[in-house]
Amino acid sequence: MSVMRFTGTNSREAMRQVRAALGEDALILANRRTDQGVEILALADQAAEAMAGDPTPAAPAAATLPRAPAEPAGDASASDADAFQAMSAQLLREMQDMRALLSRTRTEQAPESDSRVRLSRWLREAGFGPAIAEELLGGLPEELRDADEERLEAWLCRQLGARLAVIDDEAALLEQGGILALVGPTGVGKTTTTAKLAARYVMRHGPGEVALVTTDGFRIGAHEQLRIYAGLLDIPMYPLDAEQPLDELLAQLDDKRFVIIDTVGMSQRDQRIIDQVARLRGGPAAVRLVLLLNAASQPETLEEVITNYRQAARAAGVALDDCVISKQDEAGRTGPLLDALMRHGLRLLFVAHGQRVPEDLAVADAGGLVRQALATRSAAPPPEPRVAPGHGLGLLGQGRRVASVLAGLRERITGFAALESAWALAELPPSVQGERLDALHEQRRGDGAGLLWTPRSRVRGGDWSPPDLLLDAAGGWSALPLLQHRQPAGLATRLDWAGRVHGARLHLLPALPDGEARAWLATRDLAWVAQARAPQRVTHEGERRALGRLADLAAPLAEPTRRLKGREVRVGLSRLSLTDEATPLPLRAWFAELEEAESGRRLGRRCWLAPERLGDEAVTLLLGQLDAEALPRLTRRAFERLAAAHPAMVPELRLTIAAGLAAVAGQLERSEAEWAMDLRAALLGLLGGRRRRSAETLLEALLHLGVARDAIRQLGAAGLEGLG
Repeated sequence: MSVMRFTGTNSREAMRQVRAALGEDALILANRRTDQGVEILALADQAAEAMAGDPTPAAPAAATLPRAPAEPAGDASASDADAFQAMSAQLLREMQDMRALLSRTRTEQAPESDSRVRLSRWLREAGFGPAIAEELLGGLPEELRDADEERLEAWLCRQLGARLAVIDDEAALLEQGGILALVGPTGVGKTTTTAKLAARYVMRHGPGEVALVTTDGFRIGAHEQLRIYAGLLDIPMYPLDAEQPLDELLAQLDDKRFVIIDTVGMSQRDQRIIDQVARLRGGPAAVRLVLLLNAASQPETLEEVITNYRQAARAAGVALDDCVISKQDEAGRTGPLLDALMRHGLRLLFVAHGQRVPEDLAVADAGGLVRQALATRSAAPPPEPRVAPGHGLGLLGQGRRVASVLAGLRERITGFAALESAWALAELPPSVQGERLDALHEQRRGDGAGLLWTPRSRVRGGDWSPPDLLLDAAGGWSALPLLQHRQPAGLATRLDWAGRVHGARLHLLPALPDGEARAWLATRDLAWVAQARAPQRVTHEGERRALGRLADLAAPLAEPTRRLKGREVRVGLSRLSLTDEATPLPLRAWFAELEEAESGRRLGRRCWLAPERLGDEAVTLLLGQLDAEALPRLTRRAFERLAAAHPAMVPELRLTIAAGLAAVAGQLERSEAEWAMDLRAALLGLLGGRRRRSAETLLEALLHLGVARDAIRQLGAAGLEGLG
C-alpha cells in the first residue's frame, strides 16, 4: 500500500502519470502548484477501501514516493521511515473518518451555518420581522454559507433593496401628471408634502399647469397654510367644501396637468376613512392615492395604518399602492418601516426628512434606505408588530418571493418577459395559441446579436428538434427561442433570414457549413464557429487527414473552467491553422481536452472549426457552444413536465416554453456573476430545503415558479405583488 507523489508541468500531465501508475480509480489526497508545475499526492483506491474496512488500521509496511531523493542509511533514515509510516497511518485514519462523515451527512440535515445565524441576528436587530427574515434566508446562496461579513452584508443589502419597490424616474412620474391625493393619519405631514411635491413640479415645468386642492375643513388654519405655500409658488389653491363633489371641482381644473389633493387627516381607526376614500374617486377622472407614513411611528401603528387604509381603499373600489415616508429625520430606526413596506408591497415614491420646501424631499433610494436600516442595528430590538392575517405569511409571503424572482429574471435574462407572455397563452383555447405565439415572435424581430443554431435532427425519444436561440450582445441566450420548422429551408437562406429579421451578426453552428453558406458568411465578413467531429477530414500541409489526429500538433492556449453537468470542468484549449482545398479561405481547428477540476478525471475531447481571420476571438464563441450541450436534454425534460401539467397546451407552444426554461436554467447554472448567484439561491429557495446547484434543479425551480405565479394570479393576489 503506498502514497505516491507525481509532478507534471500542468495538471493534465500529472494526472496522466497518476492514471498510468494507479489506474482510473486512484484517490487524490492532495494537489498543489509548485515551481516545477503541479504536484499530486495519490493513493490506489483499493488500498483506501482496505483501510476503510479495518476499524484499527495498521501503518503500512512501506510507502513509496517517486522522485524523492534517496536517503542515506543509518539511524536517521530509520527514524524518518518510522515518522513517515506514522504520518501515513494517521492520514488514512483521517480519510476513513472523512468518508464516514460524508456518509452521515447524506442522511442528516446539515447544521445551520454561521452565516445564516449572523444574517438572522442582523435582521432582527435592525427591526425586520420573521416573515422577511425567513424569506431572505431561504434564498441564501450556498457560496455564502461561510462568507466574511463584508460579502454577507453586501448580499443582504442587495436582497433587501430588491424587495423595496421605488420609482425608477422622478421626472417620468412628474411628467405623467394626473391627480394625486395624499391620505393618512392626522399630523403625518400631508400639507407640507403637498407643497414639496408642487414645488418640485414647478421647478421642472413652471407654475402654469399645477393646482392644489384641500379637503381639510376641520383643522384650524389648514386652508391658510396651504394657501401660503400656493402663493409662494404662484399656483392656484382650491378648497373643497364638505358637500361639493370632487368631480365637479376637477372639471374646472381640466386645463391643469398636475393636481395635488391635500386630504383631511383621519385616524386609521376612524370608520369614516372609507367614505373619505370613496369621495376621492373623482368620477370619470382617475385619482391616484398616496399614503403618508410617519417614519417615527411604532411598528404596531405602521402596521395598523397600512392595513386599515388599504382595506378602506379596496372597499371604495380604488387602489392604494404608493406611499411617501415623512419625518425620516425623527426616526431612530427605519428597519420596521421598510419591513412593513416590503410585506405589503407598497411602492415608495419619496422620503421627507425635514420642514424645508422643497429641499427636504428626496426620491426614494432603496439601497441607501437599506444601508441606513442596517447601520442602526440594536442588540435590543423593539417588539415585533402584530401582523394582520394574510400579511407577511402564506400566500402573500410566497407572492413576494415569486415577484422578486420574476423581477430579477426580467431584468437579467434577455427575452424572459416574452417567455412569461408565452406561458400565459396556455390559459387561452388551443385554437388561438399558435396565432398568438406568431404575434409574440413578430414583436421580437430585430433584437438578436447572434444565433446559437442547433442540429436539424430530432432529439432522442422525441418527435421534435430543439429550437435555436438568439444571442444578446453579451452572448447570453434569449429566453424566447426560435422554432426550427418556422424557418426557411437551406442553411444559406436561413443565415440570410437571421440577419434580415433578427440582426444576427455571429453564428454558432452545429456542423461545418457547406460551400454556399461559407461563401455567404465570408462575403459579409460575419463571425462563426462550427462544431466538428474527430473523424471529419480536413487538409493540413497538403495532406487530407482526420481532424482528431491533428490534436497533438495543436498549440496549447488556455485552460478556462466551465460548469458542465453540475461540476467544475477544466477546458484545455489548443489550436491549429489549416488550409482547406475547397475554398481559398483558411480555417483554424480548435481542440478542447475536458477534465474534472477536482479529480483530474478525463471527460472527453471536443473539436471546432472557425475562420482563421477570427483568431482567438473564437474562444468565447466555442465556449458558448460547449455550455449549450445540455440544452436539448433540459428541453426534453421541461417538455415532458409541461405535457403532464398543461395537456391542453399545443405542442409548439409547449416546445417554445420548454426550450426557453432550459436556456434560463442553463445560464443561471453556469454564470458566476453575483446577480446569478442571488437568483439561483432565490429560485432554489422556492423549492424549500437545501438544493444542489445544477441546471436540472434550477429547471425544476423555474417550473415551480411558473405554476406558483399562475396560482397566485388566479387567487387574486397579483395586484399587490406585481404579478400581472
